[in-house]
Amino acid sequence: MSDLAVLKLGGSILRDLQAYGRVAAFVRDEIVRTHAHIVVVVSAECGHTDRLWAEVLAVADVVDDDARDLLWSTGELRSVALLTTALRACGVSATGLNAHETGLRVQSRSSAHVDGLVLNPVPLRAALGRHQVVVVPGSLATCRQQIVTLGRGGSDWSAVALAASLDATRCELIKDVPGYFTDDPHTNPAAVLIEAIGYAAALDMADAGCPLVQRQAIGHALRFHLPLVVRSLDSLGTRVA
Repeated sequence: MSDLAVLKLGGSILRDLQAYGRVAAFVRDEIVRTHAHIVVVVSAECGHTDRLWAEVLAVADVVDDDARDLLWSTGELRSVALLTTALRACGVSATGLNAHETGLRVQSRSSAHVDGLVLNPVPLRAALGRHQVVVVPGSLATCRQQIVTLGRGGSDWSAVALAASLDATRCELIKDVPGYFTDDPHTNPAAVLIEAIGYAAALDMADAGCPLVQRQAIGHALRFHLPLVVRSLDSLGTRVA
């Protein structure tokens, strides 16, 4: 197999149905440029999870964790199916997997958090042996065969765990901002894009309330010494290592 890249695409990128075609063209161009096999980790479309939550609250005031996670998973699976279809329309050999097929699982789960994130890489490697691109749902894992969500920003953690376990040559978290800045660019026009930061600085920023990359994802990358690139579709981004 050629080099393997893991690309995570957040809901802020998948804003509408037209976005799937743009993202498919981006992935196709990445293949032409690098000749890499690619695992694409997708979030639910922007706003979709909130709409699902409103729907379930219209049915009942109290929602159990397992029912909530099962419902939320439909947003990511929708994105998987739509992007896989768009990739095939672009002439890319692509397949989509559901949460049980990715091999990603957590060690334990409570209403407050999930512990540990491990991958059985066999199913994904088999899919990569048949296709140039494999699209998988972000923020989802299993625990004793039940669907488990990994919290807000959990797609970052999914991507990092997959990249580490598959020995990917690169892991890119693609968002609607170019990367890390010296300050919040929305409130400080003088903020400057940071080309590279260390894991410790990224963790400090997460602890200080910067939501750019989920803290668990940064910690997982640190544990496995996996460099990350945080970027937008049209920027070089910030390297975290």
